[in-house]
Amino acid sequence: MQVDFRVEADKALEVEHLLKENKVDYKVLIDNLQTALHAQFDSKVRSTGHSYEKYNTWDKIAAWTADIAAQNPTLVSRSVIGETYEGRPLYLLKLGKSGTNKKAIFMDCGFHAREWISPAFCQWFVKEAVETYGTDSTMTELLNSLDFYVLPVVNIDGYVYTWTNDRMWRKTRSKNTGTFCIGTDPNRNFNAGWCQLGASNRPCDSTYCGSSPESEKETKALADFIREHLSTIKAYLTIHSYSQLLLFPYSYTYAHPKDYNELNTIASVATEKLTSLYNTKYVYGPGATTIYPAAGGSDDWAYDQGIKYSFTFELRDTGNYGFLLPESQIKPTCEETLLAVKYIASYVLDHLY
Repeated sequence: MQVDFRVEADKALEVEHLLKENKVDYKVLIDNLQTALHAQFDSKVRSTGHSYEKYNTWDKIAAWTADIAAQNPTLVSRSVIGETYEGRPLYLLKLGKSGTNKKAIFMDCGFHAREWISPAFCQWFVKEAVETYGTDSTMTELLNSLDFYVLPVVNIDGYVYTWTNDRMWRKTRSKNTGTFCIGTDPNRNFNAGWCQLGASNRPCDSTYCGSSPESEKETKALADFIREHLSTIKAYLTIHSYSQLLLFPYSYTYAHPKDYNELNTIASVATEKLTSLYNTKYVYGPGATTIYPAAGGSDDWAYDQGIKYSFTFELRDTGNYGFLLPESQIKPTCEETLLAVKYIASYVLDHLY
């Protein structure tokens, strides 16, 4: 099993000595994190407006959600499904031509604050939907026949914090009783094997599961929305980084889901589609055996709610840049991921249940 971790500069020699002493093979992926932090922005000149090929602040993303809906009233509508711990509105975009009895796909981005490429993909997907509707036959059929619910950033407070304070922050920003340690891992906060394998009950840990399932306002809002729309939502896609993986349930147990064969086949073809563009290699499989056990994840929860087609994407890269993926990779990452998402959506449309 491979593990990536970061070390404070003054502890590096000590850690290297410990690894060598215990005959643990290791490789330095990023020699200077601060240098990599600066390098993720390809241009030091920041555009004042929203850009699909740049990392956007939350304020820019929030304004964009209003603009994209206003500019495409027959395809996009915006609603608020709740608010964050710090009081920011959770904006949800609904994409699709109006119709009756339409089934839907739910997609979210930005669960973990530092995974900036994730919200970039949700924005890219919406852009592609509105720009290619009417010209791209697949996208046109998808939007005519299905609705897409897109939550561009789940963990908004954490995302804001990565821009203002700590670029490597992961959790929410809620206060925990009895400790100064802040935040819960929102992707350990769902009622799916909650706080068991791969989750921590210690508030200071980065995988803290929270005081109870859905203790976080963000996860509760997401879960409430999905519960209210269970009769129509037929697929759940959640976008993370990094590792270049396409995962499906389960992560909270090593047991395979009853739909294992079908999900494995879909993931196999979806990763082929993704790789076809830039030869980016992906690995696919159940979360627990493909990456690591992780209880309380949103994809396992969605699957256990009866949403059969539940997948987690772990986008580029495999560790050279990690969470600090340069802006020059936003476009190719989004382009290749779009191929996989469109394939999964088309499959879902052809296999409604």
